[in-house]
Amino acid sequence: MAASPDKSISPQISDQLAGNDHPRREMTEHSDEPAHEDVVQELTQLRERFRRTTNALASAAHDLKTPLSILNGYIELLQSEKVGSMNEKQREILGDMHSSGQRLQSFIQDFLAFSVLETGEMKMKYETADMNACLSEVCRIWSHRFQERGLALYFLANDKLTKFAFDGAKIQRTISNLLENASKFTPKGGTVWLHAEPYMWERRAAAKPTNGERRRQNLSAPNSVKVSVSDTGPGIPAEYHIEVFDDFFRLPSSESQAEGMGLGLAIARRLVQGMGGKIWVESEAGAGCKFSFLVPLKPVVNAQVRGKQHE
Repeated sequence: MAASPDKSISPQISDQLAGNDHPRREMTEHSDEPAHEDVVQELTQLRERFRRTTNALASAAHDLKTPLSILNGYIELLQSEKVGSMNEKQREILGDMHSSGQRLQSFIQDFLAFSVLETGEMKMKYETADMNACLSEVCRIWSHRFQERGLALYFLANDKLTKFAFDGAKIQRTISNLLENASKFTPKGGTVWLHAEPYMWERRAAAKPTNGERRRQNLSAPNSVKVSVSDTGPGIPAEYHIEVFDDFFRLPSSESQAEGMGLGLAIARRLVQGMGGKIWVESEAGAGCKFSFLVPLKPVVNAQVRGKQHE
């Protein structure tokens, strides 16, 4: 019978005397589990802090809406000269004030929309409607601004589009953001086209195939609508085709002359994802841009809004 090791000997030497080639591992305070819990806790705190900050900024932006609307209203009243005539210099000053007020109002609206999307408070309202009529209305609203900037805007209704359920307000906001982006970067004398068509979107099936092979859906008819906005602007280099949809992103070559907060395309991405669709850009430097997005013919409930897009 073997004698038991001396208790005064260290555990490591005791293991070796007992013939154990793998010394026991001691648990320390720096084990993986506590470290993982700390990371999760810090991440949760950061998310909560970001949510509170976003809500606070959104509240401040909302409080600015009313006084700004009043100021813009008085500027328009003075421009109408209903309260007195003005000279040419005064008209020029009021024109600059009006354009600055409108730009600030656009900043506020973009940030409020972004805060709603970021906090997950966006709700979809699907109604069966005509996509052609929806897009035609957006063009009517934007036609005056395009004329002011010396740009041509074209939209031809597609008789192949049938009525289906979609959120008209979200579609119009997405198109407006894309048209605004096109109007900013297309030089005077340029052209912008708005187009929509039925589309077969071969999405990968969510369920794993039983035979181990990846399968795509067998489509016999279009399952979505593809909407595109094309322009004759300077284009976007290929390395920025993903980043242009990031929050507050601006192309390095356009930061000096670009207006806005860099949220227009980020908001469009979130809106499209909220409808269960996807959005992308096709472009080359110096060859214009074509932004396209897909909207499923069948409404998608609880679609992913935040994060990266999935095919």
